[in-house]
Parts: sequence; structure tokens; C-alpha cells
Amino acid sequence: MDKQEIRNRVEYIVVCVSEFAKRFKLTNQQAYAYLRRFTGIDFLNEFYDVEHTQSIESAVDDLQIYCYNRGGRIS
Repeated sequence: MDKQEIRNRVEYIVVCVSEFAKRFKLTNQQAYAYLRRFTGIDFLNEFYDVEHTQSIESAVDDLQIYCYNRGGRIS
């Protein structure tokens, strides 16, 4: 993975965390902690190739479902 791809992934994850926070009325820190706890950050990184081709709204939907299935209860 080159520097540009790493930068793109990081920027994408930051945007997703921010949009997740907005949707569920959380601070960015709360959203990040939740997504770390229920492995949403890992999900975004692992499936970046697919997720980044969709809308951010779709990514937030996927994060909600993914984390819920791992014990998170934000809905």
C-alpha cells in the first residue's frame, strides 16, 4: 500500500466517523470509541475497496448494521 492509498483510507474513515456521529447525535470521539469497540473501524479498513465506491450514507448504514451485529445497540 502506497502513501496515497493510506492517506485516502484515513480520510475516508475520518469522514465516515464524522457522518456516523452526525446521524446518531454523538461527538466524533463518542462515534470513534463506539466504532472501535464494535470493530466498525476495522470493517471500513478491511472493506475499503468496496465501501468507498458507495455513498457515505450507505457506508454509515453498513456500519450501523455491522456494529449492531457485534453487540452495538445504536439504532
